[in-house]
Amino acid sequence: MNAVLKQQVGYESFGTTSNDALANDHLDWLESEAIHIMREVVAETKNPALLFSGGKDSIVMLRLAEKAFRPDRFPFPLLHIDTEHNFPEVIEFRDRRAAELGEKLIVRSVQDGIDSGRIVLRRPDESRNVHQTVTLLDAIKEFEFDALFGGARRDEEKARAKERILSHRDEFGQWDPKNQRPELWDLFNARLNPGEHFRAFPISNWTELDVWQYIAREKLAVPSIYFAHQREVVERRGLLVPVTSLTPPRTGEAVITRNVRFRTVGDITCTCPVASDAATVDAILAETLVTRITERGATRMDDQTSDASMELRKKEGYF
Repeated sequence: MNAVLKQQVGYESFGTTSNDALANDHLDWLESEAIHIMREVVAETKNPALLFSGGKDSIVMLRLAEKAFRPDRFPFPLLHIDTEHNFPEVIEFRDRRAAELGEKLIVRSVQDGIDSGRIVLRRPDESRNVHQTVTLLDAIKEFEFDALFGGARRDEEKARAKERILSHRDEFGQWDPKNQRPELWDLFNARLNPGEHFRAFPISNWTELDVWQYIAREKLAVPSIYFAHQREVVERRGLLVPVTSLTPPRTGEAVITRNVRFRTVGDITCTCPVASDAATVDAILAETLVTRITERGATRMDDQTSDASMELRKKEGYF
């Protein structure tokens, strides 16, 4: 990272402590707020869980949980709703990290919903991403969870920007954006009727840059696909679509090898990398600082082509 960028992100200083102190003060404030939210939700609910996919935001959530509750065990299990179309590097990281922490990991698969007839695909190659809602709501009912911690952030997408930190869901798992509870002075209304639950978002006020600065400061490991590597892709509607068995090239599309990295990870059928030579956290920080496109806007095919908007999906129970 060049000197100007180091000064702007506050990641390193120019022989003084002011830039480091400013950056750390900012991260300390975000960390303190997130820990407060986690502890408050645990105190006010009976059976929470933390959504953990192996992605960067959920990795940050694990570190915050460590700081909130260690040396004791987490007062909740980890939960992943697996489409079984995830990148293998991320699934391997998920399992390894949960084992390192010694925490319980619950995995529920969209494929089980397909096999049982609860989920019906319109076509075999349809993205399973949106269908995670059914499996998620089934898992909430199975384990009687009354709160789920998620790593969603307001800067990701406009519907997520509307949502409260403690987001109420009715007995059908639905969200009503026009009937949300006030959160003045970080006071949360945690009252629930039978069958209802909360989605809790402790890092709502973080940005993508904050996440990467925190990963750098805490020296957190992340899956390798977040860093630049060579991969076969095709260019489609302004996106770089990875060439895999699930996303083969279409007729007339030329397969090219590019240096790419993933800014977000999810279902292979809807997650694209971006062109990048950023092979270190420092380089990712520099790149993130100057980008003008959100990570979802730059990498998610389902956000661009889905019939259902993110807000509609969230109303139906999506993450």
